[in-house]
This record gives sequence, C-alpha cells and structure tokens, in this order.
Amino acid sequence: MTKTLEKIKIIDLASLPIQIGKEVVIKGEAIALFRLSNGDVCAIESKCPGTNGPLAEGIVSGEYVYCPLRDWKISLRTGEVQKPDDGKVKTYKTDVIDGYVYMMV
Repeated sequence: MTKTLEKIKIIDLASLPIQIGKEVVIKGEAIALFRLSNGDVCAIESKCPGTNGPLAEGIVSGEYVYCPLRDWKISLRTGEVQKPDDGKVKTYKTDVIDGYVYMMV
C-alpha cells in the first residue's frame, strides 16, 4: 500500500532567510528548511546521519549544508552525504505559491 502525500502550508517565504536554516516539525518529523541564494527552497530531514547534529543549524554553501558538529557535507537536493563520509537524509518536495512555502509530506 502506498502512502498518500499531503501538501501542507509551512511558512511565509519572507520569514525564511536566504542560506539560514529553519527547523519545523511536521507530523512528528524534524525538518530543516533552507532558502538558497537562487531562491529555491529545499527541505531535508534535520538530523545528520553520522552525528545526529541539527542540520537546520548548519552552514549553507551553494546547494550543500555542513553538519554543525563534524562538518559532514550533505546535498540539499538529494540528501546524499558527500565522500569521504557516507549516508543519506530524507528529502521533501517543496513549492512556493503566493509567497508561502508548501511541502509534500
């Protein structure tokens, strides 16, 4: 049986600073939201797979976030941890509609 995704209104885009993470909890899951310098909004699981660090507090560079605990580099597009480290975080589809960020969960 497949899980049905629901589009949920998350946050006003104006309150999501560029290249600064913001953690939200949706359906019991901690999710890190990021607005990239090109305006795209990315959403990933907020817990680093290697350190359990809060990714919403990480440093953003381009399309990557660095874990604040041990500098693991994680793609905001795919959730893939970059080598030499290994792992993956869950990613979420986002849309910006009429100035609000929506997410499929």
